[in-house]
Amino acid sequence: MKKALQIHSRDSVAVALAPLLAGEVLEIAGKQVMLRQDVPSGHKFAIVPVAEGEEVLRYGFPFGRATASIAPGDHVHSHNVRTALGLGGEYRFETEHVAPPTSPQAATRHFDGYGREDGTVGTRNEIWIIPTVGCVGRTAERLAAMASAELPSGIDGILALPHPYGCSQLGDDLDGTRQILAALACHPNAGGVLLIGLGCESNQLSALMELIPARRRHRIRTLGAQMSEDEIEEGLKAISELSAIASQDRREQFPLSKLRLGVKCGGSDGLSGVTANPLIGRMADAVGDAGGSVILTEIPEIFGAEQLLMDRCTERETFDALVGLVHRFKQYFADHGEPVSENPSPGNIKGGITTLEEKSLGAVQKGGHVEVTDVIPYAGRASRTGLTILEAPGNDAVSITALTAAGATLTLFSTGRGTPLGSPIPTLKIASNSALAQAKPRWIDFDAGAVLEQGLDETSDALLDLVITTASGKLSRNETNAERSIAIWKKGVTL
Repeated sequence: MKKALQIHSRDSVAVALAPLLAGEVLEIAGKQVMLRQDVPSGHKFAIVPVAEGEEVLRYGFPFGRATASIAPGDHVHSHNVRTALGLGGEYRFETEHVAPPTSPQAATRHFDGYGREDGTVGTRNEIWIIPTVGCVGRTAERLAAMASAELPSGIDGILALPHPYGCSQLGDDLDGTRQILAALACHPNAGGVLLIGLGCESNQLSALMELIPARRRHRIRTLGAQMSEDEIEEGLKAISELSAIASQDRREQFPLSKLRLGVKCGGSDGLSGVTANPLIGRMADAVGDAGGSVILTEIPEIFGAEQLLMDRCTERETFDALVGLVHRFKQYFADHGEPVSENPSPGNIKGGITTLEEKSLGAVQKGGHVEVTDVIPYAGRASRTGLTILEAPGNDAVSITALTAAGATLTLFSTGRGTPLGSPIPTLKIASNSALAQAKPRWIDFDAGAVLEQGLDETSDALLDLVITTASGKLSRNETNAERSIAIWKKGVTL
């Protein structure tokens, strides 16, 4: 296996694929480079001289400016490179788009899913119990545990989705909570949904039900705990009714175009943009080529690479919406007195990511080459084929919940540091390096470190097979570990 890799011919750095020692001599792009310091795996070293103040390039694009002169062989990281990001930004709309590569297998691949009345297809057939307010979150959990003791035939699981919100909220903040819960209640992986309210909360059951389409309501039951003589008994009865409806559903064969794929990264390292994220991009291309939907979020983690997504906008209206979203999110940071570049995290930095631009250039690869066809707000629901950009922060729990609410029925989650976190839907964890996959087999579903030895083509075939089997019922690690929580983006005051 190679010890280091120059990703693009323009790059001024190479990435260590294994720990490297000072004094080692490596041949990079036909030139010999002697390392002047130790370089940990996933970190970078210079392969050409970089003057102080000059842009430093990775993936063929600048990811910051040198804060000191950098010689070939020098370790390149936060000690000698700083971000160049600022609040503003000017963007261009390209009227000619490069045709994305096609996946010859995509049109012929199928999965076994559950067709729903609105035309969507679920990858699971579960009963979800969603509280309107945090006060009845434990009630939802108790009901799920009791009802799961003897799982009805044809039901894949009974799941409670507690959260701490729904009261002491105002305006847009309350609306966001209500809308995200309504979107979850309409999710195709839920064959039935029990909405539990307390009774006195701001997020009233009646207002929540107004957001549920009429064709979905036969799969919904509601329960007001304060008005119930015995909320446990009534809740179990409602779950039994929903199970009777959902147990009639059966898996059928559907083309890959019916899969809605969420893409996400968390705990990234310097290899995420070399292995796991390009691999997820291949899965996005497969679904996109088949005529399916891919959803990408984490807006702060496209800062510095947003033009790459804007270049794939098919319409001026979509481009303008994406520009507006990026500007609003930057202003969101500024309004709270924070710099837009307040990222990467300590774990990202330890793993070799130096600036937010570098993190973003690696992160946007998860969208593959799929054309950007829509931009939707937080708690919005994806409705178009192609790549949808979803408004949500980079926070892992909040963003994977938003992907689920937007309609993703399976999420691909790359990680270089590791995390057990999951969402209500199958959330395949894809390790950027083999060491993580070997150290955390109970967390990790797929080892993208294989890309370094087997190449992208062979590894992509293996991951696509896993995506198909998981969509068809194979349990993901987050499911076997019962890591299936939600988190809501809290943006307003608390009363």
